[in-house]
Amino acid sequence: MTAIRDLVRLGFPWEGFDPFLFTVHHVDGYPAGNAQLGPSVPLQGRNLGSDFSYLDGWSMYHGAVVPGFPQHPHRGFETVTVVRRGYVDHSDSLGATARYGEGDVQWLTTGSGIMHAEMFPLLDDRGGNPLELFQIWLNLPPESKMVDAYFGMLWSEAIPTVSPGPGVAVEAIAGRLGERIPPSPPPDSWASRPDTDFAIWVIRLDPGATFDLPPAEVGTNRTLYCFVGDAPTVAGTLVGPDIGARLDPTAGTRIDAGEAPAEFLMLQGRPIGAPVFQMGPFVMNSAEELRQAVDDYRRTQFGGWPWSRPDPVHERHEGRFALHADGRVEHRDRQPSPL
Repeated sequence: MTAIRDLVRLGFPWEGFDPFLFTVHHVDGYPAGNAQLGPSVPLQGRNLGSDFSYLDGWSMYHGAVVPGFPQHPHRGFETVTVVRRGYVDHSDSLGATARYGEGDVQWLTTGSGIMHAEMFPLLDDRGGNPLELFQIWLNLPPESKMVDAYFGMLWSEAIPTVSPGPGVAVEAIAGRLGERIPPSPPPDSWASRPDTDFAIWVIRLDPGATFDLPPAEVGTNRTLYCFVGDAPTVAGTLVGPDIGARLDPTAGTRIDAGEAPAEFLMLQGRPIGAPVFQMGPFVMNSAEELRQAVDDYRRTQFGGWPWSRPDPVHERHEGRFALHADGRVEHRDRQPSPL
């Protein structure tokens, strides 16, 4: 009996399974940055404001000067942004702001409502500015839909990377792996509950390496998304860099890289099991709650926007840092990509 329950083709975004809503994998090969931290090349031919073209290997997304996602609202779920290469400048309606990247993770509980901006500053003005990130949308249970919004950082230095075998590296963003325990998720997250069997792991295998996933609990949803690889196998089944495998969480599952490096994102958690009503940036449990979300946003702007522009970025020389809503400041040095 195979450990694979189903195979899913990865589109844009990747399909999610309760408690996950979906995942977006951004990979952009940006050119050198200009004085405004945007691309130093002409932008003609791009639909600025909604450029998902990947023309020349990159997109502006909703940015007009700097690539990224200017001021926009959310309610009722969480965003987990895992930046593997490049940097993100964050600003929000709580008054929090940050620059993070090269292995850092931002975990945002949108709760009762927040506005934020996620811009991709091109800091190198002489060479290329590669960007790679996952943004994972994680649902909130009904009793947590209207909690206060929360901005949190998981700095790369605190995220454990485990080597359970030769040629294997597992970055445990959430969910214990052996004796290694990742930093705590936000307090109202589904991931913070001890009975949700929750995990977010990034798994890297060298050519010829194998890794046996440890078993999870009955009833847990576990999905393995392959995003790098030539001909890796999961439980003996050939997959590729555009395939996700939904797994039996209790079965032994061997991952084999084959003759080339392979990389996987594993998302795991006990289902919330509540109705999902989504309209763009709002994820609620009923149509009435969606209507209320829209009304509340129009009326309150979820606290308003305290920044002078919809697409704030920090100075080129600024390192990794976070200014939290309570005034607490964290500073980190710039660091080379961990990849």
